Amino acid sequence: MDTKKQIIKKLQRSVAEAIKQFSMIAEGDKIMVCLSGGKDSYAMLDMLLYFQKVAPISFEIVAVNLDQKQPGFPEEVLPTYLSNLKVPYKIIEKNTYKVVMDKTPEGKTTCSLCSRLRRGTLYEAAKDLGCNKLALGHHRNDIIETFFLNFFFAGKMETMPPKFKNDAGDLVVLRPLAFCKESDIETYAAYQEFPIIPCNLCGSQENLQRKKVKQMIADWEQEFPNRNSIMMNALQNVFPSHLLDHNLYDFDNLETKVTENVL
Repeated sequence: MDTKKQIIKKLQRSVAEAIKQFSMIAEGDKIMVCLSGGKDSYAMLDMLLYFQKVAPISFEIVAVNLDQKQPGFPEEVLPTYLSNLKVPYKIIEKNTYKVVMDKTPEGKTTCSLCSRLRRGTLYEAAKDLGCNKLALGHHRNDIIETFFLNFFFAGKMETMPPKFKNDAGDLVVLRPLAFCKESDIETYAAYQEFPIIPCNLCGSQENLQRKKVKQMIADWEQEFPNRNSIMMNALQNVFPSHLLDHNLYDFDNLETKVTENVL
C-alpha cells in the first residue's frame, strides 16, 4: 500500500473510532461542518463525506464558512471548492474582524474574543439551517495542547471534549478528528492539495502561549516517542478520588469509625 493510501486509511480509522466511541452520529442527523479554509477543516469534511457514503445510517452534511472580513481574505476560494465538490454550503458574512481589532488592547492576543464571536455566530447559523449537530476540526494535538494551556496558565484541568452540548442545550458539538495526529492531517492535506486559506489574524501573533506549549510537547515527543498517545490515554483514564477537587469527591464525609482495642 502506498503512503497516500496508508494516511487515508489511518485517518479514516481514527475518525471511525471517535465516531464509535463517543456516539457522534445517528440516523437522521443534520451536521453543520465548520469550514475555515485550513487543513484540519478540509480533512474533516473529506472524512465525514466518506462516512456519509459508507455508513449504514443516513445523515445530512452542510458546510458553512464564516467570512470574518479579514483584509485580503480570498472570498472565491471556498465557494468554488465546495461547488466543485457538490456539497451543500453556506457562506456567512460577519465583520467580527473589526470587532476583535477594536476591542483587543494593543499587544494582547485576539484568539479568545475571536473564538467567542465566531462560536456564537456558528451556533446561531446551525439553528437557522436546522442542524442538530455542529462539527469542528480540532485534532488530537489541539486537545493535548489545550489541556496543558489550562493546566499551566489557567489553573484548571480542562480540555476540548470530543462531544458536548452547547450552553443552551439545543446543539451537540462534535470533534470527529479527536484521535487524529496533526502530522497525518498535514500529510493528507498535501496529497489532496487543499486550497489552504491562512488566518492572518491568528498567524500574526508570534508570542501565543499555545505556540510555546506546542513546541514543548513536540520536544517531549522527540525525546520520548509515543508520549502524545500516552497523554491522550491519560485524558480518558481519570480517577477523581485521586485529585483535589471537592466537587468531584466528598472529602468531608470520608471518615472511619474509631474502634476500641480489646486486649
